[in-house]
Amino acid sequence: MGRITSRSRPTSVTGGPRRADTQGVTGPTGDAWWDDDPVVDPPAQEPPTRSRRAPARILVVVALVLASLIGLAFVVRAAVAPPAKDAAAPTASASPTTERPSPTRTSIPSPSPSPTDPTTALPTPEPAPPADAAQSPTALATVALLPVKGRAPKTGYDRDLYGQAWKDVDRNGCDTRNDVLRRDLVAERLKPGTHGCVVVSGTLADPYTGRSITFVRGRATSAKVQIDHVVALGDAWVTGAQQLTATERRTLANDPLNLLAVDGPTNSAKRDADAASWLPPNKAYRCTYVARQVAVKSRYRLWVTAAEKAQIARVLAGCSRAR
Repeated sequence: MGRITSRSRPTSVTGGPRRADTQGVTGPTGDAWWDDDPVVDPPAQEPPTRSRRAPARILVVVALVLASLIGLAFVVRAAVAPPAKDAAAPTASASPTTERPSPTRTSIPSPSPSPTDPTTALPTPEPAPPADAAQSPTALATVALLPVKGRAPKTGYDRDLYGQAWKDVDRNGCDTRNDVLRRDLVAERLKPGTHGCVVVSGTLADPYTGRSITFVRGRATSAKVQIDHVVALGDAWVTGAQQLTATERRTLANDPLNLLAVDGPTNSAKRDADAASWLPPNKAYRCTYVARQVAVKSRYRLWVTAAEKAQIARVLAGCSRAR
């Protein structure tokens, strides 16, 4: 055999090359296989060491976390803090809504007095027609247009068919009787605490007698001044009011045009008479009296009897001549 001049690789029993360190590696099939690289000892490796920069990186991370926490704390505090005093809501003057007016009694036809002032009178009802209005040809022309019929039977008549007596139909907070007293009396004194409604005293220039009557409210004295229906309700019933609705009859009974404050005993003597049966003792007032009867009967579609129409025409004709 010749001389071996180079280092031979050890071989395995199978004849393949074998590493000098005889350290096997298991292959995918479970069999050992050997690296056929030249036998070279691997360089010695230093054990792994922790980076010197690690502490600095940790400090930076901690600082960033602390900064984030501090910033979050400021945000939360700003969100839950109460608003500053100078950031108050806009004042009422800057509000787009308008101020509501103080409550008023809308049912009163004209401005009502303050309820805290019991001596202030409520608005007076519709004034009575002036005396010279009755002397105009209007009443004569109107009476000529009124239907003429006989009186219907009074069967079934009852004052309640005209509604509650002296009801506050205009809803001004005062009954009709006191409305008329305030209208027709002078120097009237009002009861405190009634919002200027109840008349306790005053002076009446009575149109039926021409006398001055002192009115004092009381059981024994109130009847000295009564409220008369110029067209008596009984007379209205037998001249067409039976055909009116309940609302129309209630309006007729409380219409200021058909109401007058007058001397009590004189009104009691009139009862339900029409112009053919009764006229005021004060002749100076007869023109106005019959003219108001004509106006009321025309407004509520009532008729007149033949005798009534003749009497009214005579009175109004005398008024025209007197002018």
